[in-house]
Amino acid sequence: MTTPLVFHPIYSQLDLPERHRFPIEKYVGIRDELLSRGVEASRFVTPTPVNLSFLSAYYDPGYVDALSTGTLDKKAMRRIGFPWSQQLIERTRTAVAGTCLTANLALEHGKALNLTGGYHHAFADFGSGFCLFNDLYLAAKTMQQTPSVENVLIVDLDVHQGDGTAKLAENDRDIFTLSIHGEKNFPHRKQRSDIDIGLDKGTEDDEYLTTLEQALTMVMRQFQPDAIIYDAGVDVHVNDDLGHLHISTQGVYERDTQVFALAERLGVPIAAVIGGGYQRDIAALVDVHIQLYRAAGVID
Repeated sequence: MTTPLVFHPIYSQLDLPERHRFPIEKYVGIRDELLSRGVEASRFVTPTPVNLSFLSAYYDPGYVDALSTGTLDKKAMRRIGFPWSQQLIERTRTAVAGTCLTANLALEHGKALNLTGGYHHAFADFGSGFCLFNDLYLAAKTMQQTPSVENVLIVDLDVHQGDGTAKLAENDRDIFTLSIHGEKNFPHRKQRSDIDIGLDKGTEDDEYLTTLEQALTMVMRQFQPDAIIYDAGVDVHVNDDLGHLHISTQGVYERDTQVFALAERLGVPIAAVIGGGYQRDIAALVDVHIQLYRAAGVID
């Protein structure tokens, strides 16, 4: 069965100050690389922006309103890390919609991938670390609207702890959160996931992949998921500017392969997002992100 890919050009359409830390160009770069490797344009599915009432059903309505209307205070915007613009809100609503669409497509096709996503530092009433609304939590709630899905596992392998996701899901016994991240890295104040594993700076492939294998085994003893959401952040890579781990490109591929293999072994659908990655060399960054699509069997 063909794996759907979710993309909208707006993912890479955001005017940012010169030398801004966020690599906004990478999303269209991933799309272009997939096309150059023979993926047909018809494989891409285009999301429609989520409406604000949908967001307000899960997040603080005052925060949703203030952020969407540009009235959020400057300190709160600084915590997010982007200057406010209408373009930012449209992009965010579309990116979040992309992850929710990916979740639905995964239920239909067994597997689906978004070309953005992983906004795991967003909480119910504030944004942080380039994240305005938490798409992972929304995608889990989206999946649970299907009668066949009660329990959702969120596997977060971004180098930064999925603090917003952990906090949002802390009272959801049917959402299980696993975060494997750099211990001495943002966010400095960690939240409590169901399983948290903090890695030392300089951790290399063998230790990382063994830790992941053990963690996934631990999850299976504690939780029986009906679906998986996977944040495949590549800021674990040795060349990432913000990561401080020493994971090779092959290590990233093997990591992603482990997670897809788990879903296949359990016979459950999996929705994947690309998460963080902060090399300034966009072509090099795209090459690391593209391992997700190799592991999913989208390209060779």
